[in-house]
Amino acid sequence: MAGDGCNGNGAAAAAGVVPEIKFTKLFINGEFVDAVSGKTFETRDPRTGAVLAHVAEADKADVDLGVKAARDAFDHGKWPRMSGYERGRLLSKFADLVDQHTEELAALDGADAGKLLLVGKVIDVPSATQMLRYYAGAADKIHGEVLRVSGKYQGYSLREPVGVAGVIIPWNFPTMMFFLKVSPALAAGCTVVVKPAEQTPLSALYYAHLAKLAGVPDGVINVVPGFGHTAGAAITSHMDVDTVAFTGSTEVGRLIMESAARSNLKPVSLELGGKSPLIIFDDADVDMAVNLSRLAIFFNKGEICAAGSRVYVQEGIYDEFVKKAVEAAQNWKVGDPFDVTTNMGPQVDKEQFEKVLKYIEHGKSEGATLLTGGKPAAAKGYYIEPTIFVDVTEDMKIAQEEIFGPVMALMKFKYVAHPRMSQTICILSF
Repeated sequence: MAGDGCNGNGAAAAAGVVPEIKFTKLFINGEFVDAVSGKTFETRDPRTGAVLAHVAEADKADVDLGVKAARDAFDHGKWPRMSGYERGRLLSKFADLVDQHTEELAALDGADAGKLLLVGKVIDVPSATQMLRYYAGAADKIHGEVLRVSGKYQGYSLREPVGVAGVIIPWNFPTMMFFLKVSPALAAGCTVVVKPAEQTPLSALYYAHLAKLAGVPDGVINVVPGFGHTAGAAITSHMDVDTVAFTGSTEVGRLIMESAARSNLKPVSLELGGKSPLIIFDDADVDMAVNLSRLAIFFNKGEICAAGSRVYVQEGIYDEFVKKAVEAAQNWKVGDPFDVTTNMGPQVDKEQFEKVLKYIEHGKSEGATLLTGGKPAAAKGYYIEPTIFVDVTEDMKIAQEEIFGPVMALMKFKYVAHPRMSQTICILSF
């Protein structure tokens, strides 16, 4: 299926062909299966808004089956009982298979999430297999300690796998976040039930297929695409899930903590939203600072929790910085993520597209000055121009709330107040 987009500066973008979508069913106990309800949901190409595939929609009944498969594999299967060396060997084989399918996997994330194909091939997929190989190497190095105790006693600690891990991953880095969470769990001997984001389920299903080819036993990895309020909630509240790892919004993180506490008091690992600042001082190299600030906010179309969305620039270089930052943003090519000359693809879906545009309207209505961007960058698809605001104050929504889009809020400062001193001092950059 072809998709298209256009560059914000008017240049035509190349259309990229999406690979055949092979896996759209739930993956439970080593098999691809339909949802119990028979329901499916659409996953769309953000380049055009067109439907890419209909994916089986998991809800509580399907999560119950996935958790049962994971529990049986943990309680009675060989995965937690085999040596760390053997687990590591299978995980290394898994990594080799992912490497062999790099082009296809990067294309799936490009079509499903609007991510740059080139970045997927040189960063996302290689980083994922690097993580997987790291934990494959760690699998036989999980040691306890011998403790010195008084008297005729012996004390020691032993690290054991927790059990069934519920994994809920976000849509902005579908591949890297899958392996960031799944790799250490598998290395330790845990089994997993993974809910990929409903916006980007395709690559997770492919990884489940490759894991089976690598020899990972049935039930060890289960993938249940679906929505947060159904499949996600069923995972976090399940009495047979022993721990949950989640990356996403702060709001949902609170709900997950509450659900985990109300069920079996399972431990929870959360990676939530951010509003990261860049602070640029008078003695900084302005050209370098402009390039770094552009990358910090416009990389991955601003859909990153560590995006440098607040940029504080000291007054001595402020005017020069603003001028060059605007030029840099206008030269940041928006277009089809399959075009190797593109710097920024579309937002992940219509909802995120409209959310970012709404924040841009908030910025304008609250008194910030829009210097560049601020509009859709194409007639179709979810493309937004790289956007820069100045005259931003700390009480504005664009300075306070995570936008998760290509919107830079620029603020000028004179001095930095040291928290332990009443007077104001100037801190120089390195």
